[in-house]
Amino acid sequence: MKIKQHHFVNNNWVVENSNLKDSKAQLVLVFGAYALIEKTEVYDHLKVLYPNADIIFSSTAGEIMNGEVFDESIVATAIEFEKTKIMSLSTNIAKHENSFEAGKFLYNELSKVGLSSIFVISDGTIINGDELVEGLKSNNSNHIPITGGLAGDGVNFVKTLTSLNKVPSQGNIIIVGFYGTALSIGHGSMGGWEEFGLDRIVTKSDHNKLYELNEQNALELYKKYLGDYSKDLPGSALLFPLSMKVKYSDRRIIRTVLAIDNDKQSMIFAGNLPEGNTVRLMRADFDKLIDASATAAKESLEVMRSNQPDLTLMISCVGRKIVLESRLWEEVKNAENILGNKSKISGFYSYGGISPLLKGTSCELHNQTMTITTFSEAV
Repeated sequence: MKIKQHHFVNNNWVVENSNLKDSKAQLVLVFGAYALIEKTEVYDHLKVLYPNADIIFSSTAGEIMNGEVFDESIVATAIEFEKTKIMSLSTNIAKHENSFEAGKFLYNELSKVGLSSIFVISDGTIINGDELVEGLKSNNSNHIPITGGLAGDGVNFVKTLTSLNKVPSQGNIIIVGFYGTALSIGHGSMGGWEEFGLDRIVTKSDHNKLYELNEQNALELYKKYLGDYSKDLPGSALLFPLSMKVKYSDRRIIRTVLAIDNDKQSMIFAGNLPEGNTVRLMRADFDKLIDASATAAKESLEVMRSNQPDLTLMISCVGRKIVLESRLWEEVKNAENILGNKSKISGFYSYGGISPLLKGTSCELHNQTMTITTFSEAV
């Protein structure tokens, strides 16, 4: 695997030295600020450089490149696989009844012969990430690992952009299938938030809208626990996500609040909270949040059975960025220290990550986690 990284910062492209031959690159992953990647000249520039590559865009809430975090920049990572084939597909949510059907469609369209893993980039505002994941895995009986993330839009939660081989726009979902046995994929996802309070049962919900916990008004309960923070809702909700117990594991999935509907007395989350599931309130512990990134990196290496990945994709969540503030670089550096100096690192701050919880299990939507995918190709 050969890799070349480009960084658009302060209105200039900075390109690292690499032995990658531009015409042989098969894939370019482009993570950048909304206002920059929507410019036609950005896509045109990269397409001239990499005429034979699939170019995938995602808007972000911050960019990650080789141990550093940036804002208002673009990170483009060109990849030349030596023994691995890829297949890239895209669809728009407007063509489907719902996010589940869009995910199911994309998975079914992929060739399955020799398919070893899948990477997903999705619009982060129009798409229901939980239902997209359910659709992607609905026919995945062989548990082919699926990782990826939802695009971001800073802290605005208004409009995100994604695309495959065109200027980015709204509503797009892109998947990349990797084929053959030469490529080894690792994955890990960890939150590090501290749980508090009692376990409560979801007694009334509608997909990602939560109404009652233990037959009590969930919004009133949430405001009670937030105390002074409740006056800053919905923004302050990023500091207090919920954990939801997963049936097949001792681990929990984190769900974060996107909006509050005071008229309907409901809370709208980035993922579904099915009735009957158990949840707990969570709050930030800075050291645990930072340590979680190292744990996710270790998990990815254990799944891959190698301590020397060629490429690492980090997809962290915007809520972590808001909480960690000046210590944000520590979560990236912690992971980098585990991964070693051979691995090129790219990634972004997102509205959600996608990864299996454990090796051999189905993928899940994760909020407020550091989600890591590692790649190593045997040559």
